[in-house]
Amino acid sequence: MAEMSNYLEIKLLNLTLNGTSYAGMNNPFVSLHTTDPTDAGTPSTEKSGGSYTRVAASFATASTGVVATDADVTFPTATTTLGIVAYIGLWDAVSGGNMLYHTALDTPKTLDVGDIFKIQSGNLTVELA
Repeated sequence: MAEMSNYLEIKLLNLTLNGTSYAGMNNPFVSLHTTDPTDAGTPSTEKSGGSYTRVAASFATASTGVVATDADVTFPTATTTLGIVAYIGLWDAVSGGNMLYHTALDTPKTLDVGDIFKIQSGNLTVELA
């Protein structure tokens, strides 16, 4: 995951250069998107309906410029056709909230009724370069 949101860029710049407090969060929520939510964090591209909801992700402690999930991220079984998922985002809330990061999937996936979207442990990474 390489794209940082405008929201997080501002928070980190103010934290590191102006001493402005920013608490961050544990276990950000993963969202599924049809198209790129962009750095602005456009939620209108996010999937909705059926059993869809954002799912919390757990990350290992960073020791380099890359951090990876340390557990699977498993979405509920689709109860309606969700269509193509091509992007994911990380958010600070289960609904609404502020997007932190976003990226394209290596391969878009079509979610039909009965499908489960799952990101295996270690396969979702965030890199600061």
